[in-house]
Amino acid sequence: MAKGVNKVQLLGRLGRDPELRTTQNGTDVCSFSLATDESYKDRSGNLVERAEWHRCVVWGQFASVCANALEKGSQVWVSGKLQTRKWQAQDGTDRWTTEVVVNEAVFLARPGGSQGQRGDATQQGVQRNDATQREQADDYDPYECGDVPW
Repeated sequence: MAKGVNKVQLLGRLGRDPELRTTQNGTDVCSFSLATDESYKDRSGNLVERAEWHRCVVWGQFASVCANALEKGSQVWVSGKLQTRKWQAQDGTDRWTTEVVVNEAVFLARPGGSQGQRGDATQQGVQRNDATQREQADDYDPYECGDVPW
C-alpha cells in the first residue's frame, strides 16, 4: 500500500515582519503570514484579484535565518508540509490551527524589488528532518510563544 504525500509549495509575499520566539526548551521558532494571489475575470469581464493567506512556521536554526532575511513584503518560495494542531485557548475552549511547517525556502526579493538572499535551506545545511520537526511541534504552545492564531 502506498504512503500518503503531504507536501506544500508556495510562492508569495510576507504580510508582516516575521516573528522569532524561543520555546521553553530553547528551540527557535519563526512564524510569518504569506500571501499568495491570483486574478481572474468574472462573468462581466472585470478583473478580480484575490489573496489567500497562509500561516508558516519554521523551526530550529533555520528559524533565525528566515527571521533575519525576511521582512514585510519580501517575496519567498517555501516548501514544507501542512500540519493541523489542536490547542486550548485561555478561556478553555478548544482551538485548531493549520500551518505550513517550512523545511526549505528561497528568498527571492525584498520590498521595493531589490534582490534578497538567494539560496535555499539545503544549501545552507539547515534542512530539518521530519522526526525533529515532530518533536519540536509537540513542545510548541502558541500562548507560550505569544503566537495566537489571527
